[in-house]
Amino acid sequence: MESIREDLTANPRILVVCTGNICRSPMGEAVLRQRLEGAGLAYEVASCGVSAEEHGNPVYPPAARALEEAGYPVPSHSAHRATRAELRESGLILAMTTGHARALRRMCEQAGAPASRIHLWREFDGSGLDVAPEGCFGPGGALHDDIEAGYRSEFYYSYGRYDVVDPWGGGPDEYRETLDAVERGADGILALLSSVAKRV
Repeated sequence: MESIREDLTANPRILVVCTGNICRSPMGEAVLRQRLEGAGLAYEVASCGVSAEEHGNPVYPPAARALEEAGYPVPSHSAHRATRAELRESGLILAMTTGHARALRRMCEQAGAPASRIHLWREFDGSGLDVAPEGCFGPGGALHDDIEAGYRSEFYYSYGRYDVVDPWGGGPDEYRETLDAVERGADGILALLSSVAKRV
């Protein structure tokens, strides 16, 4: 995708985003970083949340266990809400849910960052959701026709169709299922970025 290539050439940081930055986004950060490093792709990977409610907390222990059991290093981590600088300086912003994407669109507007950099994690997992050239709110994106009038951004809930389900409060099986979804998305992101790298 030309737009993703251009954005990452100018800003080679990938930002993975969930609600509080203690489960899904650090899992995505850990898996994607390992995939990219293994492929020799020099992109920085970081994570954050759309909420500050978990500020300063480490990766949630069940999420950390799921990563460790699957052979991933657990990131050294202090949960935080996305900063304006992070949004401006990231060429690819990956939202775990549509609710996160909607929150991020408003945050990007406030930060002066292009909303076209926002993509859903599930665009890359082989589920049939297309990778939108101009982000999930652009033409062809899952949220292109999104109407927010009267809409309350439900980033605490995962509705399933376009979302990576939140394992918080579940048992080991739920965390493993979420990690499986994260891995599928990371594989798709790696495939895309590998093809981009070959064209540079």
